[in-house]
Amino acid sequence: METIVSAVTSDLLSRALSVVIQRSKRPKAEEAEHKLQRLQRVLLRADAMVKEAEGRHIGNQAMLRQLEMLRQAMYRGHYMLDTVKCRGQEGDGEVSSGLPVTLPRFSSARHRLPSFPITSSKKNMQNTMPNTESLNKLEKMLNGLETLMGDMVEFTVFLEGYPRIPRQPYSTYLILDKVMFGRQMEKETIINFLLRTGVAACDESPKVLPIVGAAWVGKTTLIEHLCLDERVREHFSSIVFFTEDDLGAQGMASPLPPNIGVIKHQDLTATSYGRSLSVIELAGDMDEETWSRLYSSAASSMAHGSKIIVASRSEKISGLGTTQEALRLRHLPRDAYWYFFRTLVFGSANHEDQPKLASLAMEIAALTNGTFLGANIMASMMRANLNARFWSRLLQCLRDYTSRHLLMFGEHPADLIQKGRSVYACRMTQQSQISILVDNIYQKGPYQKCSTQNDVSKLTAQDIITGCVTHEGKFTALTWRSTIPPYYTYFVNCESQKAGCSTIGKKRPRQARF
Repeated sequence: METIVSAVTSDLLSRALSVVIQRSKRPKAEEAEHKLQRLQRVLLRADAMVKEAEGRHIGNQAMLRQLEMLRQAMYRGHYMLDTVKCRGQEGDGEVSSGLPVTLPRFSSARHRLPSFPITSSKKNMQNTMPNTESLNKLEKMLNGLETLMGDMVEFTVFLEGYPRIPRQPYSTYLILDKVMFGRQMEKETIINFLLRTGVAACDESPKVLPIVGAAWVGKTTLIEHLCLDERVREHFSSIVFFTEDDLGAQGMASPLPPNIGVIKHQDLTATSYGRSLSVIELAGDMDEETWSRLYSSAASSMAHGSKIIVASRSEKISGLGTTQEALRLRHLPRDAYWYFFRTLVFGSANHEDQPKLASLAMEIAALTNGTFLGANIMASMMRANLNARFWSRLLQCLRDYTSRHLLMFGEHPADLIQKGRSVYACRMTQQSQISILVDNIYQKGPYQKCSTQNDVSKLTAQDIITGCVTHEGKFTALTWRSTIPPYYTYFVNCESQKAGCSTIGKKRPRQARF
């Protein structure tokens, strides 16, 4: 009897050990594929919920914060999914690895993602799956996203109580091509400030909200969309835009000064009790004396409940606010930027059907340094040439372009341009005899007349990049025409000259000298 019990115990123990060993030998590829399938399923649910919420007028600030949390988690999930899937597609011999490029703007600790380095490899996905540490990070993010979706049950119920925004059934590409992207939370925050009425009857001075952000980060676009919102137009009888040139001695003497500023909205028959909204757009600072004079004039003439928005690149205007902290616009985090860039490039097509192109697009997106202008220029070229060889040449061009400026000046060329410094143009051709300096980027609104013949130049930024510009001398090129309000057209001043004649700079940073 003891022999039988011993044999049975030994057999059971052997089977148990066999199961444990088999589970421990479960291939990483199989485990990773299972996690990726879970991530795809939860992202489908998140996409559907975000699109439904974005189609409604949500007035509750707590629900807006929940929506922003879900939106950012969705972007991170898409970025991680695309990164893992694209790793096996990198490098087919067409593009050299290039110099390493560090983009600080995309490495913020606030938006840090699991590290899935994109390296050149010809292996398939199963052979390039993340390691154990990365799989653990993927599991952690996946569990967080699933938990967040589980906590959104009440959000979905409350969402039904908000009215829908009238909209035609456009595709995702057409929506991103026609409306503002990535600023929904900021927009609702400002609208909440504008629609808020004062409690104290004695406090009749207009409230001021400063908006601070770098050049071309989207300040004017955000304000333009605010002023087109029907809730804002119903609340104010007039909306007027002022620039630095408009702010003369009588610039803010009345809510609607004659021949000064641009009237964006005027409805004197509205039941808004004469409330007005004044928007002041500055490129730099405003001294205290000028601001005191303008604000005093506005306070004595604007009706109770009127508001003022001041937008500038300078942090110094943040002290002009009267009711709350200044709103700061920053570049999109890398996951949200990739979602935006990917949609611009592939449109309504599924990028997963073209993994090689998606892999190249991810690297190109990283090298544009998070700028909307760079995204639109690159995306327009890529859409017109859906060819892996062309995209590879463009990627190598951007690598050389970025590395050249990092070595010479220690900064990304996009940062140099924002500071008003000249940079060398990115060119796909290997012409050593001609170099093009980009001196200045400026914008023209639809209501602004072209000041020079250069403003109607037929040359484009794409012509410069592809090497179509071969003559010497100064010229202006069309950079991009925006398809969303305020419909700006962007131009760039350039100078084409023989190599060796550049006056771009005389000094290099200490760490970049040889």
